[in-house]
Amino acid sequence: MIASPASHKARSAIPWVTTAARLVLGGVLIVAGGLKIGNPSDSVLAVKAYQLLPDSIATTVGYLLPILEIVVGVLLVAGLLTRVAAAVAALLMLAFVFGIAWAWAKGLRIDCGCFGGGGELKDWQEPSYLLDIVRDFGLVLLGAWVVRFPPGRFALDSALGLTGPDRTRDDEEETGDEQG
Repeated sequence: MIASPASHKARSAIPWVTTAARLVLGGVLIVAGGLKIGNPSDSVLAVKAYQLLPDSIATTVGYLLPILEIVVGVLLVAGLLTRVAAAVAALLMLAFVFGIAWAWAKGLRIDCGCFGGGGELKDWQEPSYLLDIVRDFGLVLLGAWVVRFPPGRFALDSALGLTGPDRTRDDEEETGDEQG
């Protein structure tokens, strides 16, 4: 079957969309983790404020979360282990959506702690739960896109030959490779 020029253009845009999704999601994770890693006690406070986990587990999560965010973010930006990194990022964002929705449903007045800080809000501050949920769910969708269409352009996975059967027919035609 011969593909129409429009469908060819749409397929050839997919790696670029994936690259943009990878860079946005990875960049957000690097910034979020970077802003938290310098002050781990605030990260612990933010995790505890959700009242979802026992204190000992919340403390561990609070210390490890910034490291995980930075590592996954760097993998996404580099395009290394792209599908795994995107799946971890999407699950992480889904956990954040759940946590924020939980806090909202429980009537907690907390800062999400997404980019540092966290904990209970002052009387004059209003929570931004809806905005936080919409943002994080958008990031879930970016992660799902990258899982479905890895690795995108300028990815180490491609340079190292780690893309395997995920390569599209357009990629094969551009490089002259034919897998048979």
